[in-house]
Amino acid sequence: MDTINTWKEKIMRSIRYVAACAAAALILAGCSSTASSSRSSDTATSASGAQEVVTLKVGASPSPHAKILQYIQDHLAAEAGLKLDIVEYTDYVQPNVALNQGELDANFYQTVPYLNDQTKEYGYDFVPGKGVHLEPLAVYSEKVKNLKDFPEGGKIGIIADVTNQARALKLLADQGFVKISDPKADSSDININTVEKLKKFEFVEVEGAQLVRSLADVDIAVINGNFAQEGGLSPHGDGLAIESTEGNDSANLLVWKKNPNKADAIAKLEKLLHSDSVRTYIESTWKDGSVIPTF
Repeated sequence: MDTINTWKEKIMRSIRYVAACAAAALILAGCSSTASSSRSSDTATSASGAQEVVTLKVGASPSPHAKILQYIQDHLAAEAGLKLDIVEYTDYVQPNVALNQGELDANFYQTVPYLNDQTKEYGYDFVPGKGVHLEPLAVYSEKVKNLKDFPEGGKIGIIADVTNQARALKLLADQGFVKISDPKADSSDININTVEKLKKFEFVEVEGAQLVRSLADVDIAVINGNFAQEGGLSPHGDGLAIESTEGNDSANLLVWKKNPNKADAIAKLEKLLHSDSVRTYIESTWKDGSVIPTF
């Protein structure tokens, strides 16, 4: 009798073991099916054409550069698979330093002549894009309403950095304040120490971002378009003289390091900067001519 009971117990244990194995097999099959379904779903998403969004960190002057980039971020970037992380700078030195150190993927604030001078001085290995816009610099004043009223022995505020100083001096030459021996010389060779004064006055060198604030301390100042805008000034509305845009090589452009890690994304941004949408945005936003598309 005990033997019969022992056999019965063995049979029942075998049945329970087989049942447990069957259940485990069903659970594993379900998990495998779910995983397979998940993989199929991922593949379908990829096959559907959804593109990876690439973030570009771009340094820019607040106006108009950062505003143009923000327009692209708000209206054009997503469709191109881009996200712009815009970092604003109020000076002309740090954006190139940050780009060179890998803190930025690109910057948007400078001209080819300025880039060339910076490259000569610091050995940057950067690539410039095509010109996007020109911001005409102009002569402004809080003290005189016409350059004919400029007082003898007066003060002229002028930007301190070499490239933009040469550009400002060319405008002053057009207005009869100085004479440049060789207007086609490199900008590094055209500065307040190499020009001939045709009137009696004193130059006051000022950092670009401070030029508008310096107007109270000088009789006139030559101010770059972006700094003038930030100070609420317009070349056509407030300027006493404006630089010519014809044949002007001072168009602002996108700049990036040679052989960048995000080359495709940078190429997309470069294309968007020269799109019809951006041209229309510039023309409709700066109707006073303080920012002019160059493409």
